[in-house]
Amino acid sequence: MLWVEYPVGVGFSRGEPTATNEEDPADEFIQFFQNFQVQSPASFSEPEVVLILEYQDIFGINDYSIYVTGESYAGRYVPYVANAMLEQNDTTHFNLSGALVYDPCIGSFDYTNAISVYPFVEQNNNILGFNKTFVADLAARDKACGYAQYREDFLQFPANGTQPPLYLNATADPECDLWDDVYLNAYAVNPCFNVYEPNLQCPLLSDPLGFPSDLIYSYPGLPPYFNRSDVKKAMHAPEDTDWALCTGPVFVGKGGPQDRGDLSADPLQGVLPRVIEATNRVLISNGALDLDLLTNGTMLAIQNMTWNGKMGFQAPPNRSIVIGLADLQYQDVFVSSGFVGLSDHQGVMGVQHFERGLMWAETYLSGHMQPQFQPRSSYRHLQWLLGRIDTL
Repeated sequence: MLWVEYPVGVGFSRGEPTATNEEDPADEFIQFFQNFQVQSPASFSEPEVVLILEYQDIFGINDYSIYVTGESYAGRYVPYVANAMLEQNDTTHFNLSGALVYDPCIGSFDYTNAISVYPFVEQNNNILGFNKTFVADLAARDKACGYAQYREDFLQFPANGTQPPLYLNATADPECDLWDDVYLNAYAVNPCFNVYEPNLQCPLLSDPLGFPSDLIYSYPGLPPYFNRSDVKKAMHAPEDTDWALCTGPVFVGKGGPQDRGDLSADPLQGVLPRVIEATNRVLISNGALDLDLLTNGTMLAIQNMTWNGKMGFQAPPNRSIVIGLADLQYQDVFVSSGFVGLSDHQGVMGVQHFERGLMWAETYLSGHMQPQFQPRSSYRHLQWLLGRIDTL
């Protein structure tokens, strides 16, 4: 497996961000994947010389099947990178065989979040804890802003035609900015509110990445793992870089579909369908408890996408995902605590649906970071992606 900090502007990356669209970092990724740049040894007569080495040849990974994966905003990165690989027409170095995106931005997530947030609150208020007045006001605005009708019209199987674009302007029309209202008010009820896993309560958990929620926080004496000097040294990473999980800017364009400087079209409009059609092995999954990018918002995006000759899924997801794998992570703890046999299989942990090369999975009891919150379900997803199993 190859983990890449990407694009320029994040993590340990060097350089000034210049990208204005997804094509720019995708092209940079293709160049990186072809070549690994190594500074010449000091013994060379010209120290500035750069040796371009075919790292694929060095590590013997030519002719490998390639699966591109990512999470969250990588719902935009992954389809564009995968499409750029297809455009190389070079299966020796770019044998794209599938893709997986978790809780992804594949459509216009700002308005799909606003459209989808009230049903999420209604279904999960036992963990959010909003008072009746707030929930009733949210329900009234959900109708007044047209969101309830939009869901009724377009969260349908089969798809009910092309969804008309909505433009959410939180400044001009704050009454319809439902998602931000939910997000901001959640902190009053639960100071340790985690938009990525809203069932968590105080205290803030220790997080090795220094990002236990949207609050950037590390326990005293426990800096973010990748910001430790010994870790940087072991990784040969720049020791003068102050590493953080979320940094920016990455894009420097003006505006864009999500007003984040990324001027590219949403992936569902072109590159994602092409990747599905070329590989017939793409998995899109959402955590049922994710409030950052909502399950119904992702499904609305899918129902607005045309691939392999049809728009959206023709039937609703209804096939259970049954996890028969026993817990391995805490098995020794169970045994030492006298709970032998209780770390058994999980049972029904989600719902799946497959049509025309696209697999959908909703993961129960999981928020945004699915491999962290439900590793057994994510392992099943990986098995499917690699072609080891036919269904989840």
